[in-house]
Amino acid sequence: MYLDHAASTPLRASARQAWLDASETHHANPTGSHAAARAARRALDDARDQIASALNRPPAEVVFTSGGSEADNLAIRGVLQAVGGLGVCSAGEHHAVLEPVEALGGVTVGLEADGSVSPDRLADVLEQFGTSVRVVSIIAANNETGVINDIPALVEVTRRCAPEAVFHTDAVQALAWCDLNELVAGADLVSITGHKCGGPVGTGALFVSESVTLAPQILGGGQERGRRSGTPDVAGAAGFAAAVAETVEHRREEILRVETLRDRLVAGLIDQLGDVVTPTVLGGGAPVAAGIAHLCLAGVEAEALLFVLDISGVRASAASSCASGAQDPSHVLAAMGIPREVAQGSLRLSLGHTTTADDIEQALAVIPPAVERLRRYGGG
Repeated sequence: MYLDHAASTPLRASARQAWLDASETHHANPTGSHAAARAARRALDDARDQIASALNRPPAEVVFTSGGSEADNLAIRGVLQAVGGLGVCSAGEHHAVLEPVEALGGVTVGLEADGSVSPDRLADVLEQFGTSVRVVSIIAANNETGVINDIPALVEVTRRCAPEAVFHTDAVQALAWCDLNELVAGADLVSITGHKCGGPVGTGALFVSESVTLAPQILGGGQERGRRSGTPDVAGAAGFAAAVAETVEHRREEILRVETLRDRLVAGLIDQLGDVVTPTVLGGGAPVAAGIAHLCLAGVEAEALLFVLDISGVRASAASSCASGAQDPSHVLAAMGIPREVAQGSLRLSLGHTTTADDIEQALAVIPPAVERLRRYGGG
């Protein structure tokens, strides 16, 4: 059973059909001037309109990218290369934000014990650096723990303490589980991607407010209003838009359905394994995305557990799946103050639109014996 939706979610039927239809119909380059090109451009604009409406933002803000990582890099590097200054992000960001900020000499804000970013702690950092801060980036929903940050409060702190800064949020993980109309309404830059909500891999977007000055990272054709050159992927955009539309349409009931399954999974693991299982953030104070259950398992090494689970048909992960095949210690858990020896037993079980009650019962039949077996043999 597939419990790694936070890494990538199976393609929705609606997205597949939209991609196929656009692929068969629009083979022309949408930047051209002939009739076929104009038709392709209309299809691209329709996808742009649909994605923009999901966040209640103007279509002109949408910059199509190859995914969330490119969108994050365009936000951080684009702002700092255009206007200079300092970048600030949380210590628990996805590497696509954390590494650009650090590479450009920026600073990080520590996490609270519940995995959230405190507005007060952000204010302390921003007051220290003042007007030199030109971009602040705080993740909307953490890709490892699922913790949802109070983005409106963090935007308010940024406006007050760093008035020269623009605010970016990586909403890649949040799109499926949060009403982004409310959560990220005040952000100047917002990153999303297709494959976290049932769209095609290789599709994404950065929303860029009109007031933001952004240096493009890809030059060569001036597409996307000069913010991202390259021939647009019309079929990818169509599939992306279809997935976003279906996600938004069914999000409320899907949150309730998946949250029930997630809670059943966690409760079942605790019932069978007792205090071997410690939910990392559930019940810790901060809200958590419905699709993510992050646990720490005592006396177990994550890499060994994932190997055993994979053999048994359970697909899961321990930390971010975007770094490498190796399981490195989680920088997110370290930023929360979780000791390395505890973090090495971390397990992220993530659910999504294809997860069923049968999947959960199968997982409960497989995971506890695997954990007990590894504990008998010294953790792996």
